[in-house]
Amino acid sequence: MANVEDEHTPSPAKGGRGSLDRGGLIARPRDDDDAMDPEEYARLLDSYDSSFRNIAEGEVVKGTVLKVTPSEVIVDVGYKSEGIIAIDEFLDENGVVTVEAGDLVDVLLERTEDREGYVVLSREKAEKMKIWDEVEKAYADRKVVIGRVIERIKGGLAVDIGVRAFLPGSQIDVRPVRNLDALRGQELRMRVIKVNKKRGNIVLSRKALLEEENAEKKKHTLETLAEGKELRGVVKNITDYGAFIDLGGIDGLLHITDMSWGRVGHPSELFKVNDEIDVVVLKYDPATERVSLGHKQLITDPWANVMDRYPVGARVGGKVVSLTDYGAFVELESGVEGLIHVSEMSWSKRVKHPSKILNVGDPVDAMVLGVDPTARRISLGLKQVETNPWHDLADKYPVGSRIQGKVRNLTEFGAFVEVEDDIDGLIHISDMSWSKRVKHPSEILKKGDVVDAMVLNIDAENQRLSLGLKQLATDIWDDFFGRHHVGDTIEGKVVRMTNFGAFVELDEGIEGLIHVSEFDDARYAGKGAEEKIELKVGDTCPMKIIKLTPEERKIGLSIRALKSDEFRADWDAYQEGAGDGTATLGDHFRNRN
Repeated sequence: MANVEDEHTPSPAKGGRGSLDRGGLIARPRDDDDAMDPEEYARLLDSYDSSFRNIAEGEVVKGTVLKVTPSEVIVDVGYKSEGIIAIDEFLDENGVVTVEAGDLVDVLLERTEDREGYVVLSREKAEKMKIWDEVEKAYADRKVVIGRVIERIKGGLAVDIGVRAFLPGSQIDVRPVRNLDALRGQELRMRVIKVNKKRGNIVLSRKALLEEENAEKKKHTLETLAEGKELRGVVKNITDYGAFIDLGGIDGLLHITDMSWGRVGHPSELFKVNDEIDVVVLKYDPATERVSLGHKQLITDPWANVMDRYPVGARVGGKVVSLTDYGAFVELESGVEGLIHVSEMSWSKRVKHPSKILNVGDPVDAMVLGVDPTARRISLGLKQVETNPWHDLADKYPVGSRIQGKVRNLTEFGAFVEVEDDIDGLIHISDMSWSKRVKHPSEILKKGDVVDAMVLNIDAENQRLSLGLKQLATDIWDDFFGRHHVGDTIEGKVVRMTNFGAFVELDEGIEGLIHVSEFDDARYAGKGAEEKIELKVGDTCPMKIIKLTPEERKIGLSIRALKSDEFRADWDAYQEGAGDGTATLGDHFRNRN
């Protein structure tokens, strides 16, 4: 091996070189007495030069590392002079030098001599040339190459297989890949489908390799595929309706309804691409090679013995998973849900929508009202786990008691009064006044009024509370019947006429009837039978009570009876006057008229 001079050794150009040249094989003439014969020197020099004629520029040769400095590596390739290579070409990923003196390395002879007389070498280019040779061999032999994805470029990916190569987007997978950036940094197994060393082009295909591998896997899978067989597969793709599972060269569809016994909003809630999962073959069609898979079938159906775990009347806990207009679905366990109907949410509140009471995700306690395993339905009640306030209402507000509430709403048939939170009582229009004929509740009450009322009836089962307004006031009919009797003379005002008589207001809210037969009798008037009293609305006149019916609140009146009494009084007076000759009957009638 040649002796290596350091950077301070005088170069041959300066005439200070030692006795050996850089090849270390022959001696140059000296200026002293031991100088070699010029002809012998020329012969040896010619012989030395011929030994290097088989090393040409552009070839990869082996060299020996002579020395490693902080900036360069000196390599002897057996040529006239050594070569110098930058230290950067011998650093690993962590910046550590990978060679030391005495190591053999492959280098590319770029030029036989530079300006300073050194051989121009490159280890990096030698490595690349070796890689190109390997790539060409892999292309010729259809061997697999492994590369790391560098970056996404137009039309595909740039891949490092020792040299930069191109992987078209159409050759990445057997199915289109939407997110190419996700492959950055991944190592892929591929085939070389095109190589051009002169242009530096290498085209790769992962799809071709996958198709070959899948064909072999598919053959094996189809030989063993059968309905009911349990397999392990890899999630290849996820859609809204399910997931495609690679069973080994052939894909099967795992529908969303066969993923879990429980509620699944989207397949991505359970699985991710590249997940390994166990499945069972539900259906296989050899003609079309379509495979339907199931995942939930690998575990026991939770509805099989649901009645044992959730008997009617049991109190259970769960979580609200969904709300609809008619109720809330509650997950009792994975795969088992129950429905709380909107009518079973509150004893007293009028729930228009379940969202007024519950929210998705809320934990709830409920009572099992019914179980139908065949239809996979469980009816739950929310209000049943609480005390029914209607059952306590009779104790709090016994019939006949006085309560106070706020008018919440008016209807044509009455007014709803809020007795306490979410409990309303109804004051029917007929229970608003003893005497006034109420056509609409708004004549007596207004929305928002605070009123006192009497409890008339409580129906806890049907959740009905009847209230009365007039029952707190004195019954004017009872008062009237207490003060008047049949035969009493009373004055009244005609308020309306009918074909059968006249209704007369005797007191505020108290009316009586004068039947047409009780208007008058003309024979007492002395004016002829054809003349009778003509009553009109608004007339006020005296009359006699001839009938009282308290239970029916009816009063019978008569003008004729009153006239009859007057006639008898006059006849009595006449009889008394006739005894002494002071008056005659005719005088009496003339005086009256």
